[in-house]
Amino acid sequence: MKTLAALVLILAAALPAAPAASAQSAPAHTAQGPAPGETQASVPELFEFHEVIFKLWHEAWPKKDLGMMSSLLPEIEAGTAKIQKAVLPGILRDKKEAWEAGVRKLGGIVADYRKAVGGQDLQKTLDAGEKLHSQFEALVRIIRPALAEVDAFHQVLYRLYHYELPAFSLPTIQGTVKELKGKMAALDAAALPGRMESKKEAFEARRNDLGKAVDDLAALAEAGKDEKAVRDAIEVVHRRYVSLEEVF
Repeated sequence: MKTLAALVLILAAALPAAPAASAQSAPAHTAQGPAPGETQASVPELFEFHEVIFKLWHEAWPKKDLGMMSSLLPEIEAGTAKIQKAVLPGILRDKKEAWEAGVRKLGGIVADYRKAVGGQDLQKTLDAGEKLHSQFEALVRIIRPALAEVDAFHQVLYRLYHYELPAFSLPTIQGTVKELKGKMAALDAAALPGRMESKKEAFEARRNDLGKAVDDLAALAEAGKDEKAVRDAIEVVHRRYVSLEEVF
């Protein structure tokens, strides 16, 4: 099982996920572009919850310390309540269904933990503690990026697709497409970590498809002669990005 210490770094840099909503349904709070934090795939409440999970999993659980596990219950409940009220940033909009299902499961596990602690049942508390740790990791996997380069590409695409496409200012789009090309170059040079070796073939094939779509978009945007063609090309890039994300 992964150590939670590594998750601190993952969460601190956590960044997501592909948008699937229509390009015509941009967030309403600003017409100028994403609000601060909107393109950061991070849930601070989950990061904060790591503190009590660390104490549970690395201190109380290995020692089978029922007293300490009992004493952690108020902190576990308070952290869970914050997670249940957390609002995902816009860039994680497509993770909402999975996130909400994961949070509901977390709540059920905490209820089991509470019951086990209340009955002072060591084995049931250990079992619930292990499930709590696993569910924390599951929530992290929902929101974390597969690669930093994928996230960097997505942040630019998010702005292009959800803000600039509906408004359609060609000079703005041309500048963003150039930026997207740079992010694509970095993504082309990225390698999957060893733990994702089984996904390598699918990842590389879909990355190639995405790269071709970005090249097509760049050519059309630079020509600047056909708004509909540019709009359609942006839609294709978005679909190819979603397909790439599905590999993970």
